[in-house]
Amino acid sequence: MWSCEALNGSKNTEDQNLCHNFHLVISTFSLLYLVICFPVGLCYNGLLVVVNLCNKATMTMPDVYFVNMAIAGLIINAIAPMYLLGPTSTRWAIWNFNNEVYITLLILFNVSSLVTMYSIALLSLDYYIERALPRTYMSSVYNTKHVCGFIWGGAMLTSFSSLLFYICNHVSTKILECSKMQNKEAADAIMVFIGYIVPAVAVFYALVLILRIRKEATPLDQDTGRLDPSVQRLLIAAVCTQFILWTPYYGTLLVSTLAAMQGKGVGESYSRALHFTQGLSKFLAFSSSVVLPLLYRYLSKNFPGKLQRLLKKLHCGNQACSHERTAVQQIVT
Repeated sequence: MWSCEALNGSKNTEDQNLCHNFHLVISTFSLLYLVICFPVGLCYNGLLVVVNLCNKATMTMPDVYFVNMAIAGLIINAIAPMYLLGPTSTRWAIWNFNNEVYITLLILFNVSSLVTMYSIALLSLDYYIERALPRTYMSSVYNTKHVCGFIWGGAMLTSFSSLLFYICNHVSTKILECSKMQNKEAADAIMVFIGYIVPAVAVFYALVLILRIRKEATPLDQDTGRLDPSVQRLLIAAVCTQFILWTPYYGTLLVSTLAAMQGKGVGESYSRALHFTQGLSKFLAFSSSVVLPLLYRYLSKNFPGKLQRLLKKLHCGNQACSHERTAVQQIVT
């Protein structure tokens, strides 16, 4: 993520010390992520997926979206060590922009980030629909499962344009058709627009609608089929978390894109500061795959009960548990 090799021949001691301080900060954050966040993220994302899939009958519309985001979080969490352990200073050939493995990992990261952001946006819109029209088919569990499938397909399709820019930047000397598509900044600009601006507008619109309908008490508020009120707290927490952790990443991506498009040279101190900020912003983006399942674990009222039922099933094995046999006997009687 960070290298001070370019300053080894420099006589400016202050620049060298500043660079090494930046390197120390980023290395510390990377080590903390690998030791704490990486195992926690794998554990809680995997737990979220397994517990909900083993209790499909009790899954609600928000559960489906959070399972979808947990799968994307597992991918992001798996990519993180390859990035954090692959800075230029360690001379890893795997993390070089002109490397096919790098492009593959970058596309997986972009697709997973798109899935997460659009899942949050659609969850906000579906929550408003459920609040306004309870028991509607549009926000049902069955429909949400198909929507999540379209999210993954749409994320791959929307990433295809940026994929072409990345590939052509790599093979531009070999393919004549790529001579006009050598601009990596164009791919980054596309990701900023489709990965942040569009879902941000959708989430903002949904939250405005939710707050508006919340002020209008209707007889539908007494409907027992409505979502649990705690879902709104979970939604607000998830939305705030995602945008707090992803805004620095897309912000630095936009700043670097604009600086490259202007074509003006920047000073070494500005370049180092931008590079340092990009490193920290990517660390925050990776950490979103850990924070989101933790929020779901502690703010979802249904998750502890589902986890207990799963643990009882694992404990009892193929034989029915005693409380289940008692319940069956009571039904027969």
